Formats: sequence, C-alpha cells, structure tokens
Amino acid sequence: MFETPPPPYPEVTYIHPSDDTQQRKLPFGIDDKTHYDEGYLTPAQVNSIFRILPVDITYVNENDQVVFYNRGDERVFPRSAGIIGREVKFCHPPKSVDQVLRILEEFKAGREDVAEFWIQFKGQFVHIQYFAVRDEDGTYRGVIEMSQDVTHIRALEGEQRLLDWS
Repeated sequence: MFETPPPPYPEVTYIHPSDDTQQRKLPFGIDDKTHYDEGYLTPAQVNSIFRILPVDITYVNENDQVVFYNRGDERVFPRSAGIIGREVKFCHPPKSVDQVLRILEEFKAGREDVAEFWIQFKGQFVHIQYFAVRDEDGTYRGVIEMSQDVTHIRALEGEQRLLDWS
C-alpha cells in the first residue's frame, strides 16, 4: 500500500478579507512610499493608478483652485496643464458656471455633499459627479469632479460571472 504524500503547502482555512484583522509584517519596504488610510504607495504607483482609471478626476481645493487632474488617454473632457492653479469657474462653459458656483456654495456651507448629472455628449452617455471633500473634522477641503463615459455600462444586461476575453 502506498502512503499519500503531504500536500505541497499547508492547508489554510479561508478567511474573508473583510474579516482578516491580523497585522502582518510587510513584505515590502515603506521608505519610498506614502502612507494612506489603508496602505502604502509610491508616487509612481499613484500616477499609474490615476492614469488607468476609466474615469476623469479633477480635484479643486477649498480656495476653488484646480490643483489636480488625472491624465487618462481617453478623457471625456480633455484637460491641459494650464488649468492647474486656475479658478474652477473658468474651467467650465459659461452656461454651466452658475451650477458650479451653486455646488461650491452648498458644499462649503455643509448643506450638500454630492451633486450628480448625466448628459449625452459626443455620442456618449456621460455621468458627472461632484463630491465634497472634507477632513476628519468635517471641514470643507475641496471638491472632486468625476466624469465617466458610461455608455457601455448602461448597455449591460444579465450577468457575466466568468472571465470571457474572447
């Protein structure tokens, strides 16, 4: 009779990631990384993440100045480096500036935290969201504008639970 060899790896009980609270020794150094609420990233990793996200992100600080935007290859609303430091009201078409100013006013006053729009634009169905950015004390620190072409998402039906790269 033959003996069954031991498995190549010790048996591990599955623990759902949301239930795993064990602090581990990090398998990577953190000297070149910035600590975020949940993890560490290098500036190059942050740039790579922002570049591949399928969403346009623009951050406007508490003084209404554009201080960041991600540089995706297929932005819905193209940006240029010239908007950095520019007042946000000068970054929107004149017919929508009143809406932008109202959003800023409501966010700063703490009466609202989200504004949402969807439009048809150049053959795309575009979802636009503004989110108030607040620090841990609730102090207004700016606004994130996110725009995304959701034409493909709107067309999805049923389910796709298995990978299909064909």
